[in-house]
This record gives sequence, structure tokens and C-alpha cells, in this order.
Amino acid sequence: MCFDRATLAYGDRVVWSELSMTVPQGEFLAVLGPNGSGKTSLLRALLGLAPLASGSLDVLGGPPRRGNPAIGYVPQHAGFDRDLPLRGRDLVGLGVDGHRWGFGRLSRADRARVEAALEAVEAGPYADAPIGRLSGGEQQRLRIAQALVGDPKLLLCDEPLASLDMRYQQEITELIGGWSRDRGGTVVFVTHDVNPVLGYADRVVFVVNGRWAAGTTDEVLTSQTMSDLYDAPVEVLRVRGRVVVVGEASGAGFDIDEPHHFPEPVGTHQ
Repeated sequence: MCFDRATLAYGDRVVWSELSMTVPQGEFLAVLGPNGSGKTSLLRALLGLAPLASGSLDVLGGPPRRGNPAIGYVPQHAGFDRDLPLRGRDLVGLGVDGHRWGFGRLSRADRARVEAALEAVEAGPYADAPIGRLSGGEQQRLRIAQALVGDPKLLLCDEPLASLDMRYQQEITELIGGWSRDRGGTVVFVTHDVNPVLGYADRVVFVVNGRWAAGTTDEVLTSQTMSDLYDAPVEVLRVRGRVVVVGEASGAGFDIDEPHHFPEPVGTHQ
């Protein structure tokens, strides 16, 4: 996966500009930044849903295209209606062919793939339960199984830890990181909080309204780099194994999983 001087814009608004980075197959990339900074737009570009204004993007050896079966997608956690007549295995089955509804119409081979995906995320015990009655963490395990049932080479995750407690955040991160390690799959993981993925991320990209910085966590999450990105004094600390960011401009202290406290960025250049 390679971005080469890639710029994404919606009308006159530049989301990110001149983005250049290469993510080798099998790496785990964490995408960080405040709300509205273009993290989800980066995933949309990879999915072929958001064309670049300039530059180029290579995804798995070619230009991005819609419906690429080699890409799996895990959306943000959002609860299902409690009375939705859909079982866990039915949701996973939609990852085999989203145009066909339900588990019963799948072929024997496809049903075996669904069972293997359920086993991989340890969701077998509740595979036949109504999905709306499951916990948020159980639902997210099933979404991961749905994304993995097609045996993708690239897994895109859009805030998969949102609204989950710390236990489920750890479990979901371990599932995705373990898949990348064991299968050699590439992960692009959008998150507000880098701390749950510190042990898995090979590199990070931080995007702030057109500006960006990419590299290892130690290269990007530094006081100098963050201050440059925000054009304001920012202090990055390591406290008991967690990354904590302090915005000196406002005098407020906050974790990196609370990006709305960052000072407002200025300009749209790197």
C-alpha cells in the first residue's frame, strides 16, 4: 500500500495534502487524529469511495476500486436493534456475499468459511443468538468475523474500539493484531486512542486538517512533531506505559484518546 503525494479534498476543503507513505504487506498502521481530521476519509480512499484530488494511491498492487474482495472492513461499533431477526452467523454470512441474505442460502463451502471465521474470533457460543441481544464486544467480534470470512489481505478498521470498555478494547485489539501476525495481513486501524494498539502498531500516521506525520510511534508521538502539526506548544509524555498529550496553549491536560482538547490546527501544509 503506497500513498504518493496524495491529496484528498471535498470542494475547497483539503482533508489531507501531499500524503506520502508506504505500508508493506503485513504491517499494522494506526491512523490517529482529532474528529473531522480525515481518518475515515483515508479508509474511504483505500476503498475506492473517495477519489484523490491529486497524487496517487496503490492498494494491493493496483489503484483503489470499489468492492475489492481482498479488503475486509470493520466499521465503528454501533448497536443493533434488540428485536432484529438476525443471528450472529447470519451477519458473518453477509461477508461471503452481501447480495444474499441469511445463512441458509450459502453453499456448503461458504458455510464452512463462516464456521471457521466464527471459530477464529471465538464467537461460536453465541453464533445463533439474535445479534441485537449480544453485548457490544460480542457484536464487534462478529463484525470482525464478517470482515475476515473472505480471507482478505488488507483489513480496514474504523474506530473498532469506540464505545467498548477496556476489557473488550483489549480483546478486539488482540484479535486484529493476532490476525495480522498469524496471516501476514495488513491492518489500517483508525482510533482515537493509540494506547490499546501500542504493542501492535508498526507505524502510525497522525492527520490534522491537511497536515500529517507518519512513522513509528516514537518518531511521530513526540513533543516536537505534535507541536509542529498543531502549530502550538504540545507536550507528549509517557506515563505508566500510556501516551499522554498536554496542550500547553490551553493549559489543559488530556490523553491522546481525547483529541477534542487539542488546540485548533492552523494551515493545511505538512
